[in-house]
Amino acid sequence: MCNLYTMRKSVAEVAAHFGVKTPTLSNAPEEIYPGYPGLVVHNGESGRVMQSMIWGFPLRPKGMRPESKPKAVNNVRADKLDSFMWRYSFEERRCLIPITEFAEAEGEKGAKTRTWFSLPNEEVFAVAGIWRDTDEWGPVYSMVMTEACVHVADVHDRMPVILARDTWGDWLDGLPDGARLLCQPYPAEMVTRRTVDPWVKR
Repeated sequence: MCNLYTMRKSVAEVAAHFGVKTPTLSNAPEEIYPGYPGLVVHNGESGRVMQSMIWGFPLRPKGMRPESKPKAVNNVRADKLDSFMWRYSFEERRCLIPITEFAEAEGEKGAKTRTWFSLPNEEVFAVAGIWRDTDEWGPVYSMVMTEACVHVADVHDRMPVILARDTWGDWLDGLPDGARLLCQPYPAEMVTRRTVDPWVKR
């Protein structure tokens, strides 16, 4: 599952890339973790809009104290989109998540490092997401995951659903059955960048 990605482009650059006419203000960092803000693109009343939201649907497990912070559920498996927690967001509120790279942890427990994945010749690409409004954190989003492609499989068995540009409209506007068909392992080339950076920065 993906728990770290980057967006290293300005708000104006992201807006231009995704055809958003009016850029939004955002305090999203370059490295984005669950529970922190990130940019998403979705359909608004006047067309495609960009918005800053918190990455992760809030979840309160049974027995959690009322004053405790909810858990940010930042990934949803494509084969679980029909479950109660995700169903209405998938049917009614799909979004695009702009990304420059996403990371997975690789290595032995206690010594895991960051391995980054991106697309060749594409500085920004779109990952499938769903969103909703919440009482706890306001607008939030979660990233849709599918089986890993050949480039990711030796690091993790799942990966984000990467959407080709010509499928963005199908994900945002199409019927759920058609959108579900887009939840496939990425079929083209990817760039793998292994590092010695520790997975957990202290």
